[in-house]
Amino acid sequence: MRRESHVRFCEGPRVRFPRATRLVVGFEKQSDAEQFWRDIRERFRKFALELHPDKTRLLELGRFAAERRAKRGLGAPETFDFLGFTHLCGKAMSGNYLLVRHTMRVRMRARLSSVRAEIRRRRHLPIKAQGAWLGSVVRGYFAYHAVPTNIHAMQSFRREVVRHWHKALRRRSQRDRTNWRRMDILAKRWLPVARIQHPWPTERFDVRTQGRSRVR
Repeated sequence: MRRESHVRFCEGPRVRFPRATRLVVGFEKQSDAEQFWRDIRERFRKFALELHPDKTRLLELGRFAAERRAKRGLGAPETFDFLGFTHLCGKAMSGNYLLVRHTMRVRMRARLSSVRAEIRRRRHLPIKAQGAWLGSVVRGYFAYHAVPTNIHAMQSFRREVVRHWHKALRRRSQRDRTNWRRMDILAKRWLPVARIQHPWPTERFDVRTQGRSRVR
């Protein structure tokens, strides 16, 4: 089981708290998830806090979620957004269950929109300056989003950056002859290739000390 809890903080005079925080908690049994939901709401009431009713959900995920929902006549398992990623039930190449993470479409569109505006502003700078800046943008984007199962979203981001860059260069002058062959050369020269940089969660949490003893 998975769920996303949005907590709304009450603000009193002269006191301001963060407007919201997010929490995802996993349970093996549905009864445990429902009990936690009841307990946390009761706990929050003691501190004049409450869960946002429209943004708190109980979601059924896991190896058997699709099969169980199909038996009940429901659709595919629900998805949820957390920390910039959309989480959904998927399958590995072996056919086993896999929790898939994709960059949120809204976040990607917003980032591409800001990059496109900045490319237009910088389009009359030397190619070297533009390439160095765009390379840092793409590397920074990949540094966060390069998680397993997200390679296609990363490739899409890089592809869109190249497209916006090409369009901006073409608009520098009516005599500009920057074609796609030229853009391929520029992209290979300045923009990093999409590749997974972060390990799987099972590998990340299986930490070893210098003495080779596992830390659990």
